[in-house]
Amino acid sequence: MPGDLIIEKNDKIAHIQINRPKQINSLNPTLMEDLSEAFRDADQDDSIHVIILSGVGANFGAGYDLKFDWGAHYGGSAPLNVRRMLKACVDFEFTPWDCEKPVIAMVRGYCLAGSCELAMMCCITFASETGKFGEPEIRFSNSPPAVIMPWIVGLKKARELLYTGDTVDAQEALRIGMINRVFPDDKLEAETFRYARRASAISLEGLKTTKASINRGAEIAGLQQAVYNGVEIGTLLDATATDTAKQFEEIRVKDGLGAALRWRESQFE
Repeated sequence: MPGDLIIEKNDKIAHIQINRPKQINSLNPTLMEDLSEAFRDADQDDSIHVIILSGVGANFGAGYDLKFDWGAHYGGSAPLNVRRMLKACVDFEFTPWDCEKPVIAMVRGYCLAGSCELAMMCCITFASETGKFGEPEIRFSNSPPAVIMPWIVGLKKARELLYTGDTVDAQEALRIGMINRVFPDDKLEAETFRYARRASAISLEGLKTTKASINRGAEIAGLQQAVYNGVEIGTLLDATATDTAKQFEEIRVKDGLGAALRWRESQFE
């Protein structure tokens, strides 16, 4: 199995774990490809009824890896290259949505940016009390690749969070409908698997048709078109060298990513 993933299959349940704890389980193109393949493999395996996604260690994920050179990977900062990068990220984030089988996100700690979007694309999200959710990209003049949050929490709350990049704890995420349940950290895995075992007792046909009915309804209402339209709009922001983006990059080059993040976050304390 790929080094950045741990995959276990037992009793009709596939458990996929992102295994980059030192990098806060952040995402890069190789991991995106491997994770997408792991989802497809579990989805095509008739012995599997339910898929669980989690991160190894204290955190689910911090989004896309800011230390990775995304511009170079996708050919530079020209708008068409930025658009190609954002579309690749959205295609990846739709992978759990596109699985025919239910996908459960099991979240501890940070669940931010692209990782938060990935969790929202899952059918169900269970979190521990340590969970912290949000999309801080706008603070660094980046757009969320998949603007899925309004479909999950509603327009008003999505605006409140996305306009500032603020984060919320697990209880607030539960209150606004971003996640399904909150458990003590030491009970999260047991409770997640308990639910997964209950769901896996349903016939595969029943699970697939029910998920298809729910997803197709949202898609008929325009979910996919709206999210992919966000790629076109997001390209405008990501391809624009704002004053904030320039200063952030200057600090990053001079003093490192941590210093740049601290500089920007200090303005929101």
